[in-house]
Amino acid sequence: MTIITTSIERTTRVLAIILVLTNLSQSQQTRAAQSDGASRYARVYGIRVHYESHGTGREAIVLIHGWTCNLGFWKQQIPDLTKRARVVAIDLPGHGKSDKPKTAYTMDLFARAVDAVMQDAGVDRGVLVGHSMGTPVARQFSRKYPQKTLGLVVVDGPLRPFGDKKMMDDFIAPLRGPDYKTQAGQFIDGMLGPQVSAALREQIKTSMLSTPQYVAISAMEGMNEESNWKQDKIDVPVLAVLAKSPFWPADNEQFFRSVAPKLDYQMWDGVSHFLMMEKPKEFNAAVIAFVDKRALLKK
Repeated sequence: MTIITTSIERTTRVLAIILVLTNLSQSQQTRAAQSDGASRYARVYGIRVHYESHGTGREAIVLIHGWTCNLGFWKQQIPDLTKRARVVAIDLPGHGKSDKPKTAYTMDLFARAVDAVMQDAGVDRGVLVGHSMGTPVARQFSRKYPQKTLGLVVVDGPLRPFGDKKMMDDFIAPLRGPDYKTQAGQFIDGMLGPQVSAALREQIKTSMLSTPQYVAISAMEGMNEESNWKQDKIDVPVLAVLAKSPFWPADNEQFFRSVAPKLDYQMWDGVSHFLMMEKPKEFNAAVIAFVDKRALLKK
């Protein structure tokens, strides 16, 4: 009887080891599939959220695009940043290859979409890089998931509202009409400086104007919600890379530091709103230097 029991125990242990090794192999295969930059989809509230993952690891640099943009706006970042860490680039709901239902495109929805992508990709923690509207998205994510947030990179994005509610309502009003593409095109032109090449200008405008009008308006309304702009402290390290412009108030650096005590602040000359596309090598080097200086990601 003892011999039989011992035999059963040994068999059980062997089967357990085989099961662990099988699961490990499957997990490794999954991570490998996620590391090749192919299109993948997570889900949030039934919405398919498109993303790409480059490299491997449980920590990553997470790229979050701006208003009416898509993950293609980061194409010049991915090769350089992938040399330093795993990179995950996201199409927010309503944008790029993600689903575009008629719903409220709030910063909270976008933050939850980022979390859904990280979970699907097997990423536990990330340095979130947010361009323009991506900044309040990244900040909302850091509020909801502080344990998953290693640091933030603000790319010409705000940490306080552009104006009061009436001002913002007046700003959005022209976008609501049948001549949306004309009005939005003029708005986009205003974000591009004279140094931007005709080819890059056309690429940016064509891509942004392909986002549905209802998504654009809802996302703009979502940005204007007061709950996005609480002045609670950002406890993780923050890099702010901004385009030098009259748009930023004189006390901007002081305000940023009041909200983000662990702040590295840079104001760049000779660039406009899409500075990561205009000076990609310089931008990539700045992000990597920040990550290394603050020891945010394992090498």
